Amino acid sequence: MNVHSTERTADSNQTGGTSRAADPTQADPMSRADPQSGSLVVVGIGPGHPLDRTRRAEAAIRDADLVVGYDLYLDHVADLLEGKERFGSGMRAEVERCRAALAAAASGRRVALVSSGDAGIYGMAGLALEMARAEGFQVPIRVVPGVSAASAAAAGLGAPLMLDWACLSLSDLMLDWAVIRARLEAVAAADLVLALYNPRSHRRVRQLEEAVAILRRHRPDTTPAAVATAVGGPDEQFQLCTLDRLLDQEIGMRSLVIVGNRSSRIDGGWFITPRGYRL
Repeated sequence: MNVHSTERTADSNQTGGTSRAADPTQADPMSRADPQSGSLVVVGIGPGHPLDRTRRAEAAIRDADLVVGYDLYLDHVADLLEGKERFGSGMRAEVERCRAALAAAASGRRVALVSSGDAGIYGMAGLALEMARAEGFQVPIRVVPGVSAASAAAAGLGAPLMLDWACLSLSDLMLDWAVIRARLEAVAAADLVLALYNPRSHRRVRQLEEAVAILRRHRPDTTPAAVATAVGGPDEQFQLCTLDRLLDQEIGMRSLVIVGNRSSRIDGGWFITPRGYRL
């Protein structure tokens, strides 16, 4: 099934500030459309630069009358928001944003809920679908894909994801660290190229250190690694290194880390994982 072009209604009986506006669920009822015409589209807007947005994503935002998202992500699509209501909030307010978007759609609004990268990869798509079912919001929902942080970072580095790879988030806000650690062990032992989301923050340092230690037990210290930071932005930065020097790099909340497998190499300044072609 192509979920990117198929509308589904999610309900309990069916599978399925800064720029902050007033709560869209508290708007004047006379200004709302017929509830039957309301809908929600969850839009992946890519890593941040307008050139990295898909035409499908831009069309979905232009068609909405209310756009909901993290304040920074709304700024990334500001050129598409003229004449639209926007509802923004800060970090760690995903549940609030999602509920506001669903409630507005249920009241008849055409709502776009924006998410960075691809909305289905550590984005808002899963939360929207789960919440619609759990809380009984009977609205049509679409998910529009976007350029993920991993694919954008890989393009800037060369071709590190050409063979089998995995992505893991090192944030333990949603998942117990013991589970993440077990998955790291499995990926490291399987010699999969690894993309690490949320590798480090000011308060969360131990997780990346432990991840690197796990990888070094299974892979040579000379394994290629890279850090991509602020991909798509004016200050984007790519750093190439080896696994044993990874922790020496500048890594923060806007970074994504890629660690190669045993066949990965740095060639001519490019991070390459061979696909297996005979040359």
